[in-house]
Parts: sequence; C-alpha cells; structure tokens
Amino acid sequence: MVGATVTSRDVVLGRLRAALGPAPAAPAEVARDYRPAGGGVDLDVLVRRLTDYRATVHRCADAEVARVVDTILGGRRVVVPPGLPRHWLPGTVAALTDDDLPRQQLAAVDGVVTAAAVAVVETGTVILDAGADQGRRVITLLPDVHVCVLRTDQVVAGVPDALARLAPGRPLTWISGPSATSDIELDRVEGVHGPRHLHVVLVPR
Repeated sequence: MVGATVTSRDVVLGRLRAALGPAPAAPAEVARDYRPAGGGVDLDVLVRRLTDYRATVHRCADAEVARVVDTILGGRRVVVPPGLPRHWLPGTVAALTDDDLPRQQLAAVDGVVTAAAVAVVETGTVILDAGADQGRRVITLLPDVHVCVLRTDQVVAGVPDALARLAPGRPLTWISGPSATSDIELDRVEGVHGPRHLHVVLVPR
C-alpha cells in the first residue's frame, strides 16, 4: 500500500516468511500409526495410579456395588443419570434422577453415582462420554462426591486404545483423580472445579 508505514515487526516477519518458503500442503489424511494400540491391561497399575491421584478405589462384585455406595453415601442425597442400573443404589440414599435439573439443585446434593465409558491404565484416567448411565457433564462437576462404577472390560492399556473406543462427536470428560489445583506457592486445593472426593468402584466383567 502506498504511503503505508513499515514497522520492524513487518520486516522481521517478512524475513521469516522468505526463509521458510511456501507453506506445505496439509495432508489429506493424518497418520495414526505413531504409536500402536493394544497391549496388556494391568488392573493393579490402574489402581495404583488412581490412588496416587488421591482417588479411592473399591474392588467388588457387581452385586456388592450398592453396599459400597451405602458406605460412601448412605443416608445422603445423590443425583443419578437416567440410565444408571438401579441395583447399584442402596435404599439408604435419596436418589434424584437428572432430567435437566437446574444447577442450583445439583449443587445442593451430596454426591453423584455414574458409570464410565473407558479407563486408561497408562494415565490412571477415567473417561465419561455422557452415555445414558453417565449423564450430563454438569452432574459430575457440581456434587462434592463422585462415585464412578467401572467395569474391568472398560479398562484399556493406553490413550490410543481409549480413543479407538470413543466417538469423537460425544462430550468427553477425562477424570484423573478428584478436582485439584495449586496456587503459585503450590498449595493444593481440592474441589475448586469439580468433586473433592472421587471413588472408583471396579467390578469384574
């Protein structure tokens, strides 16, 4: 442009562009063979990693899930997704099914009980995909206690294995322990942007 002022920034960026040359064409398909999926699943490693993240792990049979939930949340109010298996809930909890409940009501309950979509041994991560037995993301963020029931056949070795099982269009929540953050002095604070307490109930399948 005639009369335009050329700044030092323009000069530097111009030299960089000239040195780099034209941008390469984007590949038609992104290679996904950077790391092979598969591998053995070691449940003990998953338990150790979850524990390292300050989650509490309970290993029991499917028929004993209600007893575990009673130990954690007995006598308290919980919210549950519409598709949660009801035999996981003891009679000692006041269960409220989420049918688009307002956030104020969700924040007032004591805990939430959900299933899971998949878990990763390598990272100690449990992933939810908003399925009928997991519900909306918000119900696992506002209550103070999250009890997540995980089947052993949902556990995979690495992240590529997990991604192969997940639909990319679904809202995914990746959970590695209770919600936690640290300030500049590294003081750990839990419960700032999610539950302070995470209980993973691992059942064989």
